[in-house]
Amino acid sequence: MGADNFRATLAADMELGAGNVLLRLAEHGADMDMPRVTFDVDVDGIPAWTPLSLATLTERVAARAAWFRARGVRRADPIAVYVTSAPDVFLNFLALTWLGAIPALMNGNMPIELAAEFVRRLRAAGVVVDADHAALAGHDLGAPVLGDAAQTGAGDPAQAPPHHRHHPQDPVVITHSSGTTRVPAAIVHSHHGLFAAIRAVRLTESRPYGEVREMSALPAAHAAGIITLNQALCNGYQLLCLSAQGGPFARSAETILSAIERWRPTGVFGFAVTWSELARVDLTTRDLSSVRNWFNTGDCAHESHVRRLVAVGSHPTYTRDGMVDAPGSKFVDMLGSTEMGHGAFRITHRLGSDRYDRCVGKPYPFAEIVLLDVETGEEVAPGQVGHVGLKSPTLALGYWNDSVTTYRTRLGGYYLTGDLMYRDEAGDYHHVDRASDAVDLGGGTWLYTALSEERVLRHCPDVRDCTVVAAAAEDGTTVTDVLLLLAEDADPARDRTDRVRAALGPAVAATLRRVVTIPDDDVVMGPTGKVRKFLMRQRLLAGAAAPGAG
Repeated sequence: MGADNFRATLAADMELGAGNVLLRLAEHGADMDMPRVTFDVDVDGIPAWTPLSLATLTERVAARAAWFRARGVRRADPIAVYVTSAPDVFLNFLALTWLGAIPALMNGNMPIELAAEFVRRLRAAGVVVDADHAALAGHDLGAPVLGDAAQTGAGDPAQAPPHHRHHPQDPVVITHSSGTTRVPAAIVHSHHGLFAAIRAVRLTESRPYGEVREMSALPAAHAAGIITLNQALCNGYQLLCLSAQGGPFARSAETILSAIERWRPTGVFGFAVTWSELARVDLTTRDLSSVRNWFNTGDCAHESHVRRLVAVGSHPTYTRDGMVDAPGSKFVDMLGSTEMGHGAFRITHRLGSDRYDRCVGKPYPFAEIVLLDVETGEEVAPGQVGHVGLKSPTLALGYWNDSVTTYRTRLGGYYLTGDLMYRDEAGDYHHVDRASDAVDLGGGTWLYTALSEERVLRHCPDVRDCTVVAAAAEDGTTVTDVLLLLAEDADPARDRTDRVRAALGPAVAATLRRVVTIPDDDVVMGPTGKVRKFLMRQRLLAGAAAPGAG
């Protein structure tokens, strides 16, 4: 069977979903010996950087399924997995879904105290940790620690029970939000929901020209990490999953760039923080010629970062001499969130692209989007900012053990994503801010922090990244700080206040308290690399209230 016919067969298989990809690939006769997944760390004695076939993956997963079953794990048991490496996430995810259990994947960067509270709220049936997170066992978890992740591969694959047969709406994995406003929320995804975009898009779109080698710099424990793994397995692409951490919250630029040069991927997946990391480096000094596509999800990416990326890499083009690689790559921006289950919007940038200003393009065909006035429940007019409402087969089932939040985020049959956008005359959507970060300045004027950051970066080319923090004080005034992270060659003594004021515009500039250059560790981030603006707002208001502040 040809590759395209095999993909069509998978797309039509309504038993296939996020929880049984290995099973259904085998049952459909996939090539079990083809190299599929590579990790940058050892796996059960298999050296790092060794490509694993479907046969090897299945054996290693079966060993873990047997290990968990021997410890009493059964169908529908929520099992917390708090580890660092990508194989410890993915192989235990696949093993637990083999049993019909519900893996609760926790980002290894989550602080221990938050992790303990997260597990307690799960009411988990068990917990798996690794050596990096062994201290979790010293906390009251309300659940037994089943063992160290290093032990899970010691099970006997021959003792694994038959693979669980999932119903489309079975809960298949619990992931978590970025934790920007509270303890990260536990979000539960269904067997079909977390696979819906793969079925609707990834298995039906045209297969890229030539060999496809994709590299994921995404957190393995994120829903996007699971989707990236499953779509690569179903499409027959080779996938490299990075584990090495170069900083407290993100893969470092050197980690990512070295992996690209070593493994030569044609596509790279990451979050917005990934591209901010790469903005530290003069990319023209590195060999990135293999990369044809950069894939972003989560928050939409900043124009200044995208332009750096599309200027490097290559793309295939036809000439009189046949197919050749021409300079310049594509950047595919897919705004989404954990709760959305997959990006709902898509826009592609190339050399010469001019659709920026936080334009996120148009929705995917499977996503129905409305922009709502949440007070009235009515749609806003084109050009007006509204709250994004989404209907999509990709949507998560809700928040685990938290029906209050689940139903509070629904309005008129739509899920409220927490994003603010407007739609232009061409039907393209533009993201201006998270609803929790925007500030009403009165008289119909709003301060949108994300849009302000975009404009500061555009006006200040020697600024690598920035964070705009705004808060309404008790006296009704609004105070804004602009925090700048400078490029390596920028002059830290330069006063950028006037340039920042011009970028912000008169209404927002009138609220400006200070423009300050800061080190990276002064930006408070959640486990997935998103800025925790609510904590930074608390700092801002505390500073504004202090004698002599400003």
